[in-house]
Amino acid sequence: MAPHITTALANSTNSLVKQASLSSCAYVTFLAGDGDYWKGVVGLAKGLRKAKSKYPLVVAILPDVPEEHRMILVSQGCIVREIEPVHPPENQTRFAMPYYVINYSKLRIWEFVEYSKMIYLDGDIQVFDNIDHLFDMPDGYFYAVMDCFCEKTWSDSPQYKIGYCQQCPDKVQWPAEMGPKPPLYFNAGMFVYEPNLSTYHDLLETVKVTSPTLFAEQGCLQANSFGLQPCTGHVMAPS
Repeated sequence: MAPHITTALANSTNSLVKQASLSSCAYVTFLAGDGDYWKGVVGLAKGLRKAKSKYPLVVAILPDVPEEHRMILVSQGCIVREIEPVHPPENQTRFAMPYYVINYSKLRIWEFVEYSKMIYLDGDIQVFDNIDHLFDMPDGYFYAVMDCFCEKTWSDSPQYKIGYCQQCPDKVQWPAEMGPKPPLYFNAGMFVYEPNLSTYHDLLETVKVTSPTLFAEQGCLQANSFGLQPCTGHVMAPS
């Protein structure tokens, strides 16, 4: 099933993007289902609050999140925003984790154009220090952290098998006989981005035409972030 694009939003792109430039910043995370993952989001909210962040936490939730869990998040000061799911095309891909398929719905956070800049954090991330300064990075770019090929979820990849790490490229050289060195690859568990309806629609089009990868929406985002450049421990690309 291809993702649905709302015509009304598409027709009002210019006015909404202009509005975003006058709005504030916020953190954002994603929640789906009736399991215990909401507890991680509560921990994330508490961590941001303890670190004295001055920005709110928006929680993008799918319709299957129970009302009880929504009320708990509101009681923690979260802004709860319900979104509709995004489904990848039917395929035979076996994701690294079965639940990764729901993560395509994260792409809808690009619709939150009432905010000029947002920091996405997975719900199982813990924040121990104030990271508000990340909002001050130059506008017009997408920022993310380079992924680590040493994790077991990469165990079927040639990078994992030879011990190649893009974070420490001098540790193991990429063998010339294996062809060109893999392009930079970032982790989609944390990134800084600017909501934009045009980018959002481009992402949905990419979902339709890009073969799903083991890491679901993370592979889709890689396909859109052309011109990635390393930059002091993270990667950046024009947004």
